[in-house]
Amino acid sequence: MTDTLAFTPILIFKCLADETRARMTLLIARQGELCVCELTAALELSQPKISRHLAQLRQCELLEDERRGQWVYYRLHPALPDWVRQMLDQVLTAHGPWLQANIERVEGLCGPSGTTNPCGPQVAQA
Repeated sequence: MTDTLAFTPILIFKCLADETRARMTLLIARQGELCVCELTAALELSQPKISRHLAQLRQCELLEDERRGQWVYYRLHPALPDWVRQMLDQVLTAHGPWLQANIERVEGLCGPSGTTNPCGPQVAQA
C-alpha cells in the first residue's frame, strides 16, 4: 500500500479497531519511536502478543520498523497522509487519560526524554 489513496478511513479504522493496536499506535505517535520491550512493559502484555499486533500494523503500513542490533524500533510510517497523523494527534489530545497508565510505564522506563534504554546496554543510543 504505497499510494496515499490506499490509506482509506475504512482501512485505518480496521487497523486501529483493536484496543492493543490503538494503544500501541498512539504511544508510538506520542513517543516518536518505541521498541518491543518498551511496548511490552507499557502495555503489560507478552512479547509474542505485542509482536503479532506490530506485524499487523506494519502490514497496514501504519508503522515502519528499524533494526538496531538485536532490537527493532517502530515509528509511524513516513508515508502516512496528514489526515491520519492529525487524527492520531487529536485522539492523543482528547483522550490522554485513556493512555495515562501506559504513558507512565513508558516514561518510567525511558524518562520523558528517552534518556535510558530499557532493552539493555547493548543498544547504542541514537
